[in-house]
Amino acid sequence: MKLPKEYIFTEPIKRGNKTASAKFVQEWLTLNGINVVIDKDFGGATELAVKKFQERNGLQKTGIVDNNTFNKLISPIYRATASVSVQVKGKTFGEAVMTVAKQHLKEHPIEVGKPNCGPWVRLYTQGNEGAEWFWCAGFVSYIYAQAAESLGVESPLHYTLSCDNLASQATAKGLFVSEKHAVANKQEIAPGGIFLIRRSVGDWEHTGIVENFVNDKDGFDSIEGNTNDDGSRDGYEVCERVRGYIGKDFIRLL
Repeated sequence: MKLPKEYIFTEPIKRGNKTASAKFVQEWLTLNGINVVIDKDFGGATELAVKKFQERNGLQKTGIVDNNTFNKLISPIYRATASVSVQVKGKTFGEAVMTVAKQHLKEHPIEVGKPNCGPWVRLYTQGNEGAEWFWCAGFVSYIYAQAAESLGVESPLHYTLSCDNLASQATAKGLFVSEKHAVANKQEIAPGGIFLIRRSVGDWEHTGIVENFVNDKDGFDSIEGNTNDDGSRDGYEVCERVRGYIGKDFIRLL
């Protein structure tokens, strides 16, 4: 997948920089386990953090983010967004979705700085971030888009950041499956399908990818974004969960 412009290295980023580039470096230092204040001010502390990162990764210890350091900092997102075309050749769309979803899960996408902020959030929300930018639907949309690109086909759903829009698209294409129907016909929900958590009739508040719709009355496995270990609809990471069927509708694959 083509990455946003912020992933294009243009010049060394160093002490004294007070632009979005400094913030980007601070975010990725934190995501790599070296916590710094994310304040868009590349000062002494950020320089020391860069040196620590460089030392840990066998790079020249300068405190300046050159091209090599930049690429190493952002390597998790390179791995997550890499094409899986070889792995999924001859596979179904659902299988491609699961391959891509697990590739992202392995890198543990997580918010950084403030709620619903950071490079991973911006990736899934097409450059947006902030408290109001819930990103669960963006995560699903991105995974579908990457799977489609890897297979050389069109995604069955257009990119959206809205759970309600996912449901609307699915309904228009005959792919929407109600909770009642899904529980009685589990074979229709293949891995790579989508679940939607209902807030009320016709209104959904969270979504994710069905990993394994087991032939069981109790629940299913999922991979989802903007959640956490307690199942919050506004969590901070991509993770695997076990979900119950109650209060959920689904989108099946063709």
